[in-house]
Amino acid sequence: MMRIGPLEVERRPDPPVTWVLGVSLLAILAAMAASGVIFWSHGVAPLRAYGVIIRGTLFNVRALPEVVRFAIPLLLAGVGLVLAFRALFWNIGAEGQILAGATAATWVALFSPVPDPLKLPAMFLAGFLGGAAWGFLPALLKLRLAVNEVISTLMMNYIALYLVSWLVHGPWKGPQMRGFAFTDEFPPAAQIPLLAGTRIHWVTLLLGILLAGAVAFMLARTRLGFEIRVQGESLDAARYAGIDPTRTTLLVMLFGGGAAGLAGVGEVGGIHHRLLDPNQISLGLGYAAIIVAWLARGSPLAAVLTALFLGVVFTSGDVMKVALQMPARVTDVFNGLILFWLIGSERALYYRVRWVPRREAPAPLPVPDAGAGSGGPGDGE
Repeated sequence: MMRIGPLEVERRPDPPVTWVLGVSLLAILAAMAASGVIFWSHGVAPLRAYGVIIRGTLFNVRALPEVVRFAIPLLLAGVGLVLAFRALFWNIGAEGQILAGATAATWVALFSPVPDPLKLPAMFLAGFLGGAAWGFLPALLKLRLAVNEVISTLMMNYIALYLVSWLVHGPWKGPQMRGFAFTDEFPPAAQIPLLAGTRIHWVTLLLGILLAGAVAFMLARTRLGFEIRVQGESLDAARYAGIDPTRTTLLVMLFGGGAAGLAGVGEVGGIHHRLLDPNQISLGLGYAAIIVAWLARGSPLAAVLTALFLGVVFTSGDVMKVALQMPARVTDVFNGLILFWLIGSERALYYRVRWVPRREAPAPLPVPDAGAGSGGPGDGE
């Protein structure tokens, strides 16, 4: 506890849910207020801009499916990041893991001898394994060589980006594309079915929801979940309890990377039906998934809601481009501001300030005279 004048700052070990929600909401509102400066610099009144965005996304029947479409990869990658963050592994590599999953799925779709009835299951399996492999290497580097995972996972993103770029410009470039850096289109058996009239690939959406529920159950009800939670609280306590951090970290990153890889499968198999330039596949979804996980505050089920919120943010890019004549990439600035304020508000979650004015000390009691009122044996004689 620390005292500053009449204020006491004390640690709050277990903040209530209402406080967590309130702090997160204030962080989002602060990001919106800061983003208003960008609208103002383009000559657009911030309140008008937000009004147009809300009407164009939440109250537009055509836009709502796009919100869900963007939420699907954000949910898959976000659940994987929630798990990694709970184990204190700071995975910044979901972007590369999405691309790795997309690449593995493309190989199955275009170049593997897998029969048509098994194409889609094989694509999802290959995508999971591709993303898991991309997450496994940074985990191994940290555990064996003490390489910082923030740096290694971030660098793996660029390796995946240039690998995909080389493939679509080189050996996998489709002869039917006539100069475009694409692969050939996936055969019908390798295309994920969509909900009619939308771009919602419902198989991947169902996988994301099931995955969020399964991870929530695993964290709450299984031995592995207990080990992850203990490791997230204290690595020393985990070792004292006989938990092997090496095993836990590797399992977490295999699963988290695999979940992001499934998001990549959904993008190439459900939206594009081919492998494209990496910036057209991911659109920064892996980095936005960090915000999904951070807003979820360690809850896989909450990631469903935060993924939908970020889906609104991504969809608003098209609204700003058409209705406000602003660059769609302004959404990247907004995402960055949300993350900035969320991290900045982290201290407010675990500390509280109390007004405790100093009270004047009571006056000391008078000390009686040692000789007063004490009679000796000879008194009164």
